[in-house]
Amino acid sequence: MKKPLISALVLLLGLGTGGAGAVATSLVMADRHAQAAKESLFVPTGPIIAPLVFPDGRLSGYVTFEAQVEVASDKVDSVRKQLPLLLDAVNMRTYRTPMASGPDGLVPGVDAFRRVLLDAAIQTFGRETIRRAVVTQAVPA
Repeated sequence: MKKPLISALVLLLGLGTGGAGAVATSLVMADRHAQAAKESLFVPTGPIIAPLVFPDGRLSGYVTFEAQVEVASDKVDSVRKQLPLLLDAVNMRTYRTPMASGPDGLVPGVDAFRRVLLDAAIQTFGRETIRRAVVTQAVPA
């Protein structure tokens, strides 16, 4: 009677130890993946010349933007190599998006350009690569 009871107890203790080890390993690995996911870098796009267009489609002028896109740290090299594709996608969108504001049309809607840049970056690199886009400077051209 003692021998089967001891065997069952050893079996249960072995399963408990193995399960606890698996849970601990899972928690440690999840923490490492979370840290890797949190690490990101900003990649500068360089100067981007964009047309300022009124809502009715008339050209108001041009503006030079400098922006950066936030990407996962392991994708920085890939994004830098494909940056001309992003600039092309931005150019294809800016003439269709009214960004001129104010009565004279000289004040650009920076938020509109940020949205255009973010949409172009997501289309070019994918939603899993791009986290956000920021406009760092806007100067009339």
